[in-house]
Amino acid sequence: MRLGSGTFAACCVVIEVLGVALFLRGFFPAAVRSSSRTEHQAEPPAPEPSTGASSNWTKLPPPLFSKVVIMLIDALRDDFVFGSKGVKFMPYTTYLVEKGASHSFVAEAKPPTVTMPRVKERENLSPNLLVLCGDHGMSETGSHGASSMEEVNTPLILISSAFERKPGDIRHPKHVQQTDLAATLAIGLGLPIPENSVGSLLFPSIEGRPVREQLRFLHLNAVQLSKLLQENVPSYKKEPGFEQFKMAERLHGNWIRLYLEENTSEVLFNLGTKVRRQYLDALRTLSLSLSRQVAQYDIYSMLVGTVMVLEVLTLLLLSIPQALSSKAELEIPLWSPVFSLLFYLMFLVLSALHVIVCTSAESSCYFCGLSWLTAGGVMVLISALLCAVVSALAKMFASGKLLSKNPAHPNSRWSELDVVILLGTMGHVLSLGASSFIEEEHQTWYFLVNTLCLALCHEIYRNCFLGDDCEPRRCSHRERGFVNTAPALQDGSIGHDELEPHRASKSPTSLNTLRGWEKWMAMASPWVILTCCRLLRSLNQTGVQWAHRPDLGHWLTSSDHKAELSVLAALSLIMIFALVQRRCSLTSKVAMALGLLGVYCYRAAIGNVLFPWQRDSKDISKGLIEARFVHVFVLGILFTGTKDLLKSQVIAADFTIKTVGLWEIYSGLVLLAALLFRPHNLPVLVFSLLIQTIMTKFIWKPLRHDAAEITVMHYWFGQAFFYFQGNSNNIATVDISAGFVGLDTYVEVPAVFLTAFATFAGPVLWASHLVSFLSSETSSGSALSHACFCYALICSFPVSAYIILVTSLRYHLFIWSVFSPKLLYEGMHILITAAICVFFTAMDQTNTKS
Repeated sequence: MRLGSGTFAACCVVIEVLGVALFLRGFFPAAVRSSSRTEHQAEPPAPEPSTGASSNWTKLPPPLFSKVVIMLIDALRDDFVFGSKGVKFMPYTTYLVEKGASHSFVAEAKPPTVTMPRVKERENLSPNLLVLCGDHGMSETGSHGASSMEEVNTPLILISSAFERKPGDIRHPKHVQQTDLAATLAIGLGLPIPENSVGSLLFPSIEGRPVREQLRFLHLNAVQLSKLLQENVPSYKKEPGFEQFKMAERLHGNWIRLYLEENTSEVLFNLGTKVRRQYLDALRTLSLSLSRQVAQYDIYSMLVGTVMVLEVLTLLLLSIPQALSSKAELEIPLWSPVFSLLFYLMFLVLSALHVIVCTSAESSCYFCGLSWLTAGGVMVLISALLCAVVSALAKMFASGKLLSKNPAHPNSRWSELDVVILLGTMGHVLSLGASSFIEEEHQTWYFLVNTLCLALCHEIYRNCFLGDDCEPRRCSHRERGFVNTAPALQDGSIGHDELEPHRASKSPTSLNTLRGWEKWMAMASPWVILTCCRLLRSLNQTGVQWAHRPDLGHWLTSSDHKAELSVLAALSLIMIFALVQRRCSLTSKVAMALGLLGVYCYRAAIGNVLFPWQRDSKDISKGLIEARFVHVFVLGILFTGTKDLLKSQVIAADFTIKTVGLWEIYSGLVLLAALLFRPHNLPVLVFSLLIQTIMTKFIWKPLRHDAAEITVMHYWFGQAFFYFQGNSNNIATVDISAGFVGLDTYVEVPAVFLTAFATFAGPVLWASHLVSFLSSETSSGSALSHACFCYALICSFPVSAYIILVTSLRYHLFIWSVFSPKLLYEGMHILITAAICVFFTAMDQTNTKS
């Protein structure tokens, strides 16, 4: 079975999306939550257990404290308070711990945790309570990213006049969980325990109360945890903690009966002690079971998803020689006897493993919960991918060829640009293993695009000043390594000008054909791009380290500078029209002009900018009419572009129709981005269009870069512009307001689409420009196939590496605050990549037919 490179890559990325989705479902299991919460009022507290006699304790007991003050100290390690360091640096706290009215604990921030207090939650004559605690500890070097004892153990000190302390009473800190604080504070303040809390009451805080109140407090906590267990663990009756709770509740009922009979014998005292011990054991076991449920990963689902993703990446790597050949086709031996036999064997083995895992799993598993038909389909897919990988390996070893730079030209050399691309891709993937690099990933992409500009500057200057002396290098430039898409990759039968620009000169060095001012512009273009990137970095501070620093965006969005923002927005919209309209049809030019005017009207309507005749923005509306006005023009331009693409399939001889259609689709997306971007971000769109124009005219055309290199450059700049917008790997930087532009109420599908497009506008617009450029500037029919394959490959590297990294770091202290949000971004990015590759393939099909 033969597939084109683009179709093959699109199929691979779609499979990768399924694998990543399965991994995400296993990595983010269903949270332990209570379903008993009503919308208007909380459930009444459980009554006191009773056997025969009636009890009048059906309400919450009175609060123990009137006020609670929580003092949270970042990275406070337990030995900073309880050890010799506490005597030296925190003497008064140490005095309170040793001799004051306090209770001390070592609270464990059990991974996975986040860097924040684990408290989920108010006058009379009751005493006050001071809580001194830390969110996590720190290592000897001052860091707190791992799960060592020094980083996990923190002090928890409860200080109140309600706690009696006898002279000579020495208390050693007990080890507890940080989640225990929520239940303790709720009981202490006379509030219901949070329904989703998995902590148990810190008993020393109530040990001075009468026995009946102690048992009442313990019973309320046990009832809350048992309900949570029932609603989240199907086999809750078999849980030891639930059995212990039922036993404690029965004994508690007996104690109540004796107490109401006013029995004051030793039997009552001993039974009360036994009930209290039974409750404490039940609370400890229930809390442990629920904590395991919260921190439990669905390893089987994660493993199946990881296998699918890694199989796809391996298959893409092994398919490079065929996919980047002149024919841009791959032979997949789906129907060969050897393939079929191996496939059936693998399917039977995987099915047997699936049955064993699912029947022996003690906890819930998403993949095991799927229907057998669905699970069987996944097994078929995994078996087919594995057989394809084995077949590709066998073919490679049989032919005696391993991955080389260029099978047709084994002595070809790597250029500086190839080295930059290879090292940059590898460096970015390796950087994902550090939390600091993830928080500041924008710095990585800024560095990579700057380095790319310097490499291009070197290449341009070499061509301009060395002239014909560099001709051999220019030849090898089209014949090199694993990123090369030149048709000579497999054989030298294809002509020298296969991938040359559609309207470019065929001379060895196209820069020599440029006119004087054009050559000077080509030489200045990398520096212009670097200047644009530097200006964009000043627009939005992102990440963590410098996010608090003032930037140009904050200055523009302040109410004192609305006039300046209005002028900047108007100039940006004019520049957008000037840069986009040059290749549009007359109808699309008019629609674009009116649409951009509507964008300004929308921003003026909601009060972001001002019209020249306005002095203030008192008349503020939702701007629904203006936004929908722009949406109509966006749809009109997209419809016009789609119509031209369909027309190009009928009129095969008219190549211009397809070129105009692709550019109009790109223009429609630009207009939508202009509508969704906040006014201070419109310069990001302007500089994106400007850089694309400069690189098209003065870099990609004259230097005749091949499709793979152009694809990587588009990908890098798309990633950089993702961060130029002000995005980061923090979910909080997602601009949710973009999903409501033009909507009166929340409508899920359009809101999700608009939010996703506004967030990933940078990568999407650069990918759309790539399709338009390759379709209009190259005469090679395989350029789009090569570009689609390279785009899929370069996007597969980080997501494949990252799911392995987060699996190995799943108990890292920052797994939820740093690594998990990045995982969600990677999952969304691979989904968008799949859509882009499908678009690539569709355009490649129309290109083949035309």
